Amino acid sequence: MKNLLLMLKNIMQTYPNMPAQYVKDKEGKFKPIMYPQLWDDAITCALGLRAIGSGEENEPIALISENRREWLIADLGTMAAGAADVPRGCDVTQQELEYILTKTECKTGFFENSTQLKKALAGNGSKYLKIAILFDWDEDFSPPSSVTIINFYDLMEEGKKASREDREKLIKEIDKIESNHLATIIFTSGTTGEPKGVMLSHGNFLHQVKGVPLLINVGPGDIWLSVLPVWHSFERVMQYVALGTASAIAYSKPIGRIMLADMAELKPTWLASVPRIWESVKRGVLSNIEKGPSVTRAIFNGALAIGKAFAVSRHLVKGEFPRFKKRPRILDFAAGIVPFIILFPFYSLAKLIVFKKLHDKLGGRFVAGISGGGALPPDVDSFFDAVGIKVLEGYGLTEAAPVLGVRKQSHPVPGTIGPVFPGTEIQIRDKDGNVLKPGQQGIIFARGPQIMLGYYKNPQATKAVLDDQGWLNTGDIGMLTWDNELKITGRAKDTIVLRGGENIEPAPIETKLKEHPLVSNAVVVGQDKKFLAALLFIDTESLKTWCELNSQDFDDNIYRNPVLEQTLMEFISAEISHHNGFKSFERIYRVAILPDNLSVGEELSAKQEIKRHVILEKYKETIESLFQ
Repeated sequence: MKNLLLMLKNIMQTYPNMPAQYVKDKEGKFKPIMYPQLWDDAITCALGLRAIGSGEENEPIALISENRREWLIADLGTMAAGAADVPRGCDVTQQELEYILTKTECKTGFFENSTQLKKALAGNGSKYLKIAILFDWDEDFSPPSSVTIINFYDLMEEGKKASREDREKLIKEIDKIESNHLATIIFTSGTTGEPKGVMLSHGNFLHQVKGVPLLINVGPGDIWLSVLPVWHSFERVMQYVALGTASAIAYSKPIGRIMLADMAELKPTWLASVPRIWESVKRGVLSNIEKGPSVTRAIFNGALAIGKAFAVSRHLVKGEFPRFKKRPRILDFAAGIVPFIILFPFYSLAKLIVFKKLHDKLGGRFVAGISGGGALPPDVDSFFDAVGIKVLEGYGLTEAAPVLGVRKQSHPVPGTIGPVFPGTEIQIRDKDGNVLKPGQQGIIFARGPQIMLGYYKNPQATKAVLDDQGWLNTGDIGMLTWDNELKITGRAKDTIVLRGGENIEPAPIETKLKEHPLVSNAVVVGQDKKFLAALLFIDTESLKTWCELNSQDFDDNIYRNPVLEQTLMEFISAEISHHNGFKSFERIYRVAILPDNLSVGEELSAKQEIKRHVILEKYKETIESLFQ
C-alpha cells in the first residue's frame, strides 16, 4: 500500500463486518462503528473540506483536539484531500498554539471546542486562520468577522452533497498519493526547548503498520483501548496499526475509575500506554493491599515474591535475559530450570487465587500493554511480570514516527525495549562518531523507512540531527545486546557534569527514586555543583496513607516533616548505592520534598514526561537552596 487511505480501503473491503471504532452513546454505552462507515466518513470529510475551499495538496490544517471518533475522521479526511494535519491536544498553551499556527500559517483548523479556538484567536495565530471547524458546537460563541466557524457535522453534510462523480474523482486521486507524500506535521512537546515541526509521510507510518504485527500477535477482533493524547505520534501510530490489522479502537480516558470501568465493559485486548499509567495502577494495587487486613497483605506479598522469583527463572529457561556480554545460553537454562520446576505449582496457585483478580479488573481478555513515551521503571516492569500481566516496553521518538523497537510478545527480554524494529538499522556511536560493539554505551543513531522527512521550515535543525546518509541522531544514550536488542540508559542533553568533571545520567537515578511508593516524580540536579541533589514530588494519596500508618499529621507542614525526610533519605541511601550499581558520585546528598501538582502542558509533556528545562526554571530558588 502506498498510503494510509489505501490501507483503510483494503481493510474495509476485506473486513466489511468488523468494527473499526467503539464510541460511547448518550447513555455511556459503547457502540461499534464498522469499517465501511469509517471509510465513507473519511471520504465525506475530505469532500466537505473541498466544498469550503480547503484541502489543497500539502496544505497544513490544524487539528486541535483530544482523542475521539471525530479526530480520526478529520485526520483521515484531511489526508484523503491530499492535505496534512497539524495536531495538538487541548492541553496546549496559548503561546504554543500561537507558535504552531504562525509557523505553519494554517488557514483552516479543526478544534474540539470554542475554548481551543479562543486560544488560537488570542495571539498572532489568528493572522492566518480563516475557517474554524468545531467538533462541539457552541451557540453562544461569537468569533471575529475574519474567521468563519463551521459545525463539524455541517461540514460532513456539505461532503454528502457532493456528486457521485466528485466522490469517484477523489477516490481516484487517493490512488495517486505516494508513500513520500506529507501526512502530518507534529510539533514536538518542547521538553528540551522550542517545539519543532516533524514532517512525517504516509510511508513513515506504513512502515510501522507493517512491522508491529511481526512483533505482537494482533488481528481482526482485537480491541485497543485508546487513552493517550492522539496528537502524539505513539498513540497515533498505534491507531493506524489497529486499522491496518482490522482491529478496533475504543475511546476511553487515562483516569483509573473510567479506564477500568471501560475495560470491564469492553474487555479490550490491547492498550497503548505511558509508564505513568502502569505506575499508577501498581501504586493503586499496593495502596489497597496496604490498607487491608494483615492476612491479606501477607498472602499478596507472598504471592508477589513467588511471582517475581518464578518470572526470573522463566526468563532464564526461555533465554530471555539480555546478553550485554557474550555468554552461552545453556548457562542461563541451567541456572533457571530447577527453580522453575520447583516454583511452577506455587506460581500457578498464586495466579489462580491472587493474581486472577487483577486480570479480571482489566476485562479478562487483556493480552498486553505497550508502554512507550519514556522508560518503564524496573520495579513496575518486574511487578507486572510477576503478576502475569504482560507490558511490552517500546522505544522511539516523533522523528522516527515513532517506533524504533518493541519487545516481542513471544520473547520479551526484560531490561530492554526488545529487538531493533524490522527493516531498521541502529548504531551505537561514541562522541567521535565511532560505531561501538554490543555492550558498549553511546549515542543511538537510527536509519530506516520511518525516519522523518525533516523539520518544517527548519533546514538547519534538520541538518543538526539527520545526515546525508539518512542517519538520525536520536540524542538518546543506550547500548545493544549481542542479540540486537536495545537498552536505553539516558539522554545526551540531560547529562549532568559535576564540578569535578564527573558525567552523570540522571534518568537511572530518577527511575530508582520513583520506586519509593511516595515519589511520583523525581528530578536530579547538580550541574556544575560538587554533589547531586533531587526534587522529590510526592503523591498526595500515598502521602495521606503514609501519615495514617506513621501517626503523622497531614497538614501544610507535612512537606517539611523531619520524619518524612528521614524516611526518604534512608531509602535513597540504601537504593542509590554501590550495591545497586551506582557510583559514589551518583549519590543524592540533599532533597527538596514537594507536592506533586505538576500538570500536563506546563511541567509535563503530553506523555507525562518531565520538561526538565521548565522544572529547572520554575524551582530555581529551591534548587539553589539545596547547594547553600
